[in-house]
Amino acid sequence: MNNPITEKLHVDELIKMALVEDISNEDVTTNAVMPEYKKGTVDLICKQEGVICGLDVFARAFTLLDPATEVKLFKEDGDEVKKGELLATVTGDIRVLLSGERTALNYLQRMSGIATATRRVVKLLEGCKTRLLDTRKTTPNMRIFEKYAVKVGGGVNHRYNLSDGILLKDNHIGAAGSIAAAVKAAREYAPFVRKVEVEVENLDMCRQALDAGADIIMLDNMSVEDMSAAVKMIGGRAVTEISGNVTAQTIPSIKKVGADFVSSGAITHSAGILDLSLKNLHPLD
Repeated sequence: MNNPITEKLHVDELIKMALVEDISNEDVTTNAVMPEYKKGTVDLICKQEGVICGLDVFARAFTLLDPATEVKLFKEDGDEVKKGELLATVTGDIRVLLSGERTALNYLQRMSGIATATRRVVKLLEGCKTRLLDTRKTTPNMRIFEKYAVKVGGGVNHRYNLSDGILLKDNHIGAAGSIAAAVKAAREYAPFVRKVEVEVENLDMCRQALDAGADIIMLDNMSVEDMSAAVKMIGGRAVTEISGNVTAQTIPSIKKVGADFVSSGAITHSAGILDLSLKNLHPLD
């Protein structure tokens, strides 16, 4: 296991939680048909074109059940895969292969779906400087996996969680009383190495954020004309991020704005799965 997410100490615990959710007491079906150890193997087959992601997590779901399980991978995270391809084989105790199947596939299908959706948007942005960001709109207890999938798909991670960075949104500004007051409070509270991002909804708010010394200005749900005017107003004095209504239809217009980043919650919260299946299970002895 040699990718960034497997270096996180709590990844195993999250996978264990998912396994316990699916096997709270026993796998009664498997234990009924396979009461004793028998070695077997099964194939991981791709059923849909896309970007594969989460292969190490897929493998770990089996090896946590039994460290003796052998997973042979024929692809790497980030590879584009096609229908009918053999992606991996899993060999070991047939009871482990049957009991771990759903959890392993749930991770792999979900992560691959996000990587595929991200790669699609990244390709649409080719030819301009604007890079794709994710958001915190992730599935509970899946964020580390889903944000990793965004990176595999070619996107860039925004802050990981609320402890990771300062983003002053409309309600924070409302609580502080003004953009200037919110930025001032953030500067006084947070370490000086932390950047301050401010979400704005119009050109007047953009000017206030710029005057307050924001490091990053998020242009939220603004018209293309106003976003273009805002980027011109900022003139490189702050990093610019576009947010809201990011679709395949709007990206051609977004590309012309010239912002540094565009963020999309849809690449995580609305990504479908990549269709994958474990097939051809058979005993080896």
